Amino acid sequence: MSSMKNIVNLGVKELRTLVQDPVMVMVILIAFTLMVYSAGKSVSTELQNTPIAIVDEDQSPISINIAEAFYEPHFKPAEQISLAQMNQSLDTGMYTFVLDIPPDFQKDLLAGRQPEIQLAIDATMMSQAFIGAGYISEIIDREVQHLLKTTNTASSRAVQQIIRMRFNPNLNSAWFSGVMELINMITLLSVILTGAALIREREHGTLEHLLVMPITPFQIMIAKIWSMGLVVLITSTFSLYVVIQGWLNMTIAGSIALFQLGTACFLFSTTSLGILLGTLARSMPQLGLLLLLLILPLQMLSGGMTPFDSMPDIVQHIMQFAPTSHFVSTSQAVLYRGADFAIIWPDLLANLMIGSVFFLMALFLFRKSLATV
Repeated sequence: MSSMKNIVNLGVKELRTLVQDPVMVMVILIAFTLMVYSAGKSVSTELQNTPIAIVDEDQSPISINIAEAFYEPHFKPAEQISLAQMNQSLDTGMYTFVLDIPPDFQKDLLAGRQPEIQLAIDATMMSQAFIGAGYISEIIDREVQHLLKTTNTASSRAVQQIIRMRFNPNLNSAWFSGVMELINMITLLSVILTGAALIREREHGTLEHLLVMPITPFQIMIAKIWSMGLVVLITSTFSLYVVIQGWLNMTIAGSIALFQLGTACFLFSTTSLGILLGTLARSMPQLGLLLLLLILPLQMLSGGMTPFDSMPDIVQHIMQFAPTSHFVSTSQAVLYRGADFAIIWPDLLANLMIGSVFFLMALFLFRKSLATV
């Protein structure tokens, strides 16, 4: 009973210390509001207002229809240029795409031949290049099929594709980037808050005061974990309701309570990791350097920025021991696909096991460091 009372009192002390630090409070508020919102609105993988030019050497009805098929919001109105201007316009970066329609294009189509259209792409705009090439191919194919159908010419297409987008029907990148930024903020702040709390105790000399009391290192660690974890859990839930659902207008498919359960399991891992880093680092600058070395790979290789299956096999195997990989999987399954507990429990268990390893390592090093105080 006294042990639980000590844990509660120490946790309340941590919360009071945090509230009295206006800079840290401002960082938390900005991270879970403006940072998440700006990531959802400004980080876009969609094709928007892309400049395109057309070299129309055919001047036929179908070439005119193709030129008029490019419109906002994906493309700017197509501009007509000459063949001599084609290379120069790409070199100067005026256009991302230049479409060259050859002479007699419509005549060859109606004659049953297969004329070629050249699409020159400025591939330095990587995301626009890949996505835009697909859009342009669909537009050209649609106009060609329409011409062949209206002229009763046999079409080479034997199968009509019907594509249905699930979980994100409008292909809104704000849904994805906003949630991924929320996960990044949860990871970053949970590690920083616990690590900084431990180093602050050491720098202010309050750690020595705790040692003369009937308090164990285990109680100190548990107090920091539950208090800092509670702060991140509450603010992340606020961000989910206000920023993700409200400002970004994202439809959450699954249970928010289940997402909170996954977040709590993840926070056990990250807060334990924060104490581990706080034990290894002897000052705030050292903690910052350790965070740079650790947090960036955890975020980049978690499956949130790039598809997990696209990574090399060895990276996939290594990242199975990282808590962020399992939390990203849990978040996407619950928030996007409406998964239930039966689907996500392996990831929850994995995070608890990884957190237990971090906790035991941190407890061992923390006790060892206290012995030298």
